[in-house]
Amino acid sequence: MTDIRLGVLVPLEGGPENELKKVRDLGFTTCQIVCWHAEWFTEEVADRLRAAAETYGVEITTIWTGMPGRYVWDFIDGPTTIGLVPEQARATRLPVLKQGSAFARSVGVDSITTHVGFIPEAPSNPLYPGLIEALKEIAVYCGENGQSFWFETGQETPVTLLRTIEDIGTGNLGLNLDPANLLMYGKANPVDALDVVGSFVRGVHAKDGEYPTNGRKLGVEKPLGQGRVDFPALVPKLHALGFDGALTIEREISGPQQIEDIKAAKVFLEQILASLD
Repeated sequence: MTDIRLGVLVPLEGGPENELKKVRDLGFTTCQIVCWHAEWFTEEVADRLRAAAETYGVEITTIWTGMPGRYVWDFIDGPTTIGLVPEQARATRLPVLKQGSAFARSVGVDSITTHVGFIPEAPSNPLYPGLIEALKEIAVYCGENGQSFWFETGQETPVTLLRTIEDIGTGNLGLNLDPANLLMYGKANPVDALDVVGSFVRGVHAKDGEYPTNGRKLGVEKPLGQGRVDFPALVPKLHALGFDGALTIEREISGPQQIEDIKAAKVFLEQILASLD
């Protein structure tokens, strides 16, 4: 019997009570909370979120902490706008990650997650040393709060990510594996990527997608089972590595079709998990 659970990604900005009820009504027992607006990181909202999780019987597995400023999700402007890699953004973004960590502590959640950005593949890149110091700072802060810091995969190759974790060296680092991102950014086949960084996977975004078809735009996200991620191979491999976290469904559209795709993804994943028993 596998300990892997299913969940769904929901926005804090939708209101703790509404979103946790939605998670329960969809039949999930876990969720990741994503927040891109730091003004929501208050004690009052933390109390509401903790109470809603208890009321609806939902485990919050991480607080996905978005940071302020301009983000462009492509290969042209992405390297200079996403995460902590852009040097000029660190002064405003690091404090928000710390706010997210403090908020997670108040809720009783033992990790935060974010996109670090296009981590340089060459350690000699002038951006790399400062990035490592910034990541050490937030990792130490999370450690003081009894938490781990999770990298959302996507903009970096698995080897680059492995070296970054080794260079930070704080012992409380993990991955939120987004297999679709690895494809959509053209960085790796996610099943093979587990051979490099599989031991660090703490959470998973159950999302699907395609490889890029040009050098400027990301590959296209798809409903689960309709893209190139081989979930029937990925999930058993995670299981064999000892992964016992949550597969958190993410569908990057809105409206009624998003709900229908989430429901279909749940059935798709339940069938795969049943085959592990």
